[in-house]
Amino acid sequence: MSPNIKVMIVDDHDMVRVGLRTYISLEPGLEVVGEASNGQEAFDKLNQESVERIPDVILMDLTMPVLDGIGATKLISDKFPQTKIIMLTSFLEEAKVLEAVESGAISYMLKTVSSDQLIHAIQSAYRGMPVMNSEVSLALTRGIRQRNELPAEEGLTSREREVLLLIAEGKSNKDISEELFISIKTVKTHVSNLLMKCELEDRTQLAIFAHRKGWV
Repeated sequence: MSPNIKVMIVDDHDMVRVGLRTYISLEPGLEVVGEASNGQEAFDKLNQESVERIPDVILMDLTMPVLDGIGATKLISDKFPQTKIIMLTSFLEEAKVLEAVESGAISYMLKTVSSDQLIHAIQSAYRGMPVMNSEVSLALTRGIRQRNELPAEEGLTSREREVLLLIAEGKSNKDISEELFISIKTVKTHVSNLLMKCELEDRTQLAIFAHRKGWV
């Protein structure tokens, strides 16, 4: 009989951990061996575990206090390379998907996935196979493209660069809000920051600026 796949759950919400633990416990061949409410706690617990109890797969939340999922994934991937990490989050942002993959996550999944999809992702991660749906794959592709198109030396954040590209494509604040899954208020803040950093007066000039730079 093959040993169970050992799973650790890292999420700052108690109810999320309870729900995930319930799903996993009902699946033959899977076993929850640990939980943590933030990335630092997860890393500390791993350092205290015996080799036999190190998890095979970690379900890692993205946004947490003390140490977030990206930072924790980097630490854990470096010290425990045999442990596979699935980023499980509510956020679908190109920059975050790219950061998660580059930090060492084998898969990136949204918390809206079904229990069957999650179990499949855990089993696949254990075998070293990434799982991402088409929506996440597209976000990853866009994240790579946008980072390559806009040089870092312009002094813009990754989110500002995303907003600038969409402005150059003629998108309204509402369009940008829906595409990037952020509020219109946040979009306006990014636009204001872009105008200040680029020393321009309106979004039309921003669009022209991006085209002249050859970014679009």
